[in-house]
Amino acid sequence: MKKILVVDDKSSISNLLVQFLSHQYKVETKADGLEALTWLQEGNIPDLVITDLQMPNMDGTELIKRLKESGYFKDIPIIVLSSKDSSSDRVECLKLGAEDFIAKPFNPEELLLRIDKILLR
Repeated sequence: MKKILVVDDKSSISNLLVQFLSHQYKVETKADGLEALTWLQEGNIPDLVITDLQMPNMDGTELIKRLKESGYFKDIPIIVLSSKDSSSDRVECLKLGAEDFIAKPFNPEELLLRIDKILLR
């Protein structure tokens, strides 16, 4: 079963994603970029990362930068799920290497289809 790492400081979003995605995927959740990075550096390699942008300690933008600069993690696809939905936020995330950007509030079914599409490549 493929593994998805969800990085969001709002447990309501993390719980919703776990509930919705765990039928098809193994889902791990972390509250911010720093927690996520630590978990990854402990040898955990997910098939996909879903990250929020606005979080304490390390935000999503910094997390994307760190993952894409890393030899080990640079090929892990990243989907940004954020309530920051300006065109410049989307462009910045995609330039940094995110595969996709989905604005909150989001349709869980659409998210699932986009995840499936990325993981089937």
